[in-house]
Amino acid sequence: MTVSNRPMPHLEGAEHRWVEVRGARFHLAEFGSGEPVLLLHGFPQHWYAWRRLVPLLAADHRLICVDLRGFGWSEQTRRGYDTDALGADVLALLDALGLDRVTLVGHSWGAGVGFRICQQAPERFRAFLALNMAHPWTEHRQVLPNLWRMWFTAFIEYPVVGRLVLRHWPAFTRYLLRRGAPDPDCWSAAELAEFTEATRCSARAGQSLFWQYVLRDIPAGLRGTHRRRRLAVPTVVLGGKHDPVIPPALLRGEPNADDLTVSVLPGVGGHLPEECPEQVARALRELIARTG
Repeated sequence: MTVSNRPMPHLEGAEHRWVEVRGARFHLAEFGSGEPVLLLHGFPQHWYAWRRLVPLLAADHRLICVDLRGFGWSEQTRRGYDTDALGADVLALLDALGLDRVTLVGHSWGAGVGFRICQQAPERFRAFLALNMAHPWTEHRQVLPNLWRMWFTAFIEYPVVGRLVLRHWPAFTRYLLRRGAPDPDCWSAAELAEFTEATRCSARAGQSLFWQYVLRDIPAGLRGTHRRRRLAVPTVVLGGKHDPVIPPALLRGEPNADDLTVSVLPGVGGHLPEECPEQVARALRELIARTG
């Protein structure tokens, strides 16, 4: 079990802390005060993925940016990377922080974890903003024509091979980040370098994340396990029209939910927190105001 000792990128106002739960040491970056908002990053990133959203919200929100197990500066363990385990980590962190109820924001894989825990423990979440992730009720007829979009996972998910790719092929990680956003100016060279090096250091976690999805989530999806579970937390799903992995077609479907709305933003792709942070911040404020 390892924890990264790399220098941490600077972001004004950050307070860094580490919390031990469920056999691992987790890193959190906190900003501001007020309404608690928990933010879960996607792959291949960590807490710094929220750097453009933080200045827009920290004045009147307590933003808690979590490094998921094995990513960023959280401990990299041998096991615990399936969606249910990652969700259990988040719920344990809420207990450790003394937070009974929070607003949840998730991007990509973080949003996938968010859907799971909002279904399992709705009393812990006031509202949920899901970015660049399909909800559990995607139309089955839309899945097959879009499976080709997941081609890159073949380089990541398999044990040994996936870790070698993530650890020794940094151009692959840079490509995934650049491919995700249609605007080439979305990333600076320093940002690409930060997330690429972070991915190299968390190769075990990255590979395990995808492999556990193959072993657990795909079979559960075929069985309809999570489609049958109702979502009681008020939820907004934001997608990007040019998202190369989760296109608008995968956001269709009849949700088994009390209050779920889907919006597709034009001109953007798969990294909404970086591509259009103002629109994400506006959507979050509106969601909090509506559910207050």
